[in-house]
Amino acid sequence: MQQFRFQLIVSSRPQQITAMSDPKMLTNESVLPRHLGLFGLWLLVVNGLIGAGIFGLPGGAAKLAGEYSPLIYLFCALLILPILLCMAELASYFRGSGGPVRYGTAAFGPFIGFQAGWLYYIARLVSFAANTVLLVDSIGYFWPAATAGINRSILLSVIIASLTFINVVGSVRAMRSLALLTVIKFAVLILLVVAGAAYLGGQVLPGFNPATVFNSPHNIGAATLLLIYAFVGFESVVVPAGEAKNPARDMPRALILGLLLVTLLYIGIQLVSVAAVPDIASSANPLLDVAASLFGTAGAVVLMLGVVASVAANLLGAIFSTPRASFALAEDGSLPRWFAAVQPRFLTPANSIVFFGVLALLLTLYGSFLWLAAATVVSRLLLYGLTCAAVPVLRPKLAASDSFVLPLGYSIPVLGLAACGWLALQVSLSSVLATTLFVLLGTALYFLARWQAKR
Repeated sequence: MQQFRFQLIVSSRPQQITAMSDPKMLTNESVLPRHLGLFGLWLLVVNGLIGAGIFGLPGGAAKLAGEYSPLIYLFCALLILPILLCMAELASYFRGSGGPVRYGTAAFGPFIGFQAGWLYYIARLVSFAANTVLLVDSIGYFWPAATAGINRSILLSVIIASLTFINVVGSVRAMRSLALLTVIKFAVLILLVVAGAAYLGGQVLPGFNPATVFNSPHNIGAATLLLIYAFVGFESVVVPAGEAKNPARDMPRALILGLLLVTLLYIGIQLVSVAAVPDIASSANPLLDVAASLFGTAGAVVLMLGVVASVAANLLGAIFSTPRASFALAEDGSLPRWFAAVQPRFLTPANSIVFFGVLALLLTLYGSFLWLAAATVVSRLLLYGLTCAAVPVLRPKLAASDSFVLPLGYSIPVLGLAACGWLALQVSLSSVLATTLFVLLGTALYFLARWQAKR
């Protein structure tokens, strides 16, 4: 049956291009096998959220917000919550892979759908490349020679090739590897919070001075923009919805539970960090300094293992979900058909996975992508804003009895749009310009694919 469905999808390009004008047709079943349950989706959420950022953010947060820095995490979670809830509602309407691609196409047409998928793809690709370099730098803590010359190139190639291979041979293997790395990552972070709180006792509770709330020297806006990095990436879970067993039921639960757990963990880490290292605002490696302060050199080594596991889990989650976006774009006729090919033995979008791995390797080996990283902020804000705007359009068309429909009418999407607007006011002009260049490049690729389709 799966063999027949694969042949049907490969040979039905004109039907798929036509289907984009009908939102109901976008909810069709996926050719990819449905192996992801609630736990697998939850793993994608938390590993999308917890990457490398939390290991370096506590110092910057303390510098910008002082004793109020733990509360900034809570504020960021509240900003992200309406956006996350909008994405959870949209995810309950669709059973196919693609996430933002599907939502944008169904709500605003194929061109906007492609741009949503393109913005998501570029943001995740650059983030993946940056985190791969960070992983190699972390390994350099144990093996300094790994960060230079041929050793660096070989190590980058081995890491990306291994992650690519794991994803090509099947989603079940990828989820097992992701689960193991997640256990290691959470064990280290939770151990730091619990052991640190037990050792420090009441010192972990900051002493707020209400009189300084409105005349504080701290830059709350800058602190929020910094820490919002720790709360983006959750959207990766909705892209492989076509491989979820019950996306309408499990996707909203995974998103909400993931955000709740991660927020509590972030606040605990910040409280312990500020209490353990009073001058953490000037630290280049804040959590390493916290671990060394509490538990000596052995604590720093254990935390470094947590850094490696955390970044590796983030990379594995990214290379699992992001190629599904190019797969969905090719299914819709917005990218060349090659991207939609399914490996006949493992039933995975192998071409899209390999293409992502090759691009990421080129960025890590040869590309200077630091200037690209700034564009990911604006890219995500545009993507989140589009998601919130799609809810009022799609709810009357697609909401069913088993859908996750938000309460309070359309007030939550409006709050999500307001949060995106406020965060957009905090970004720099260079980020806007870089994102504009990406949008223009994506537009050129889109019309090239359309021209090829007509021929």
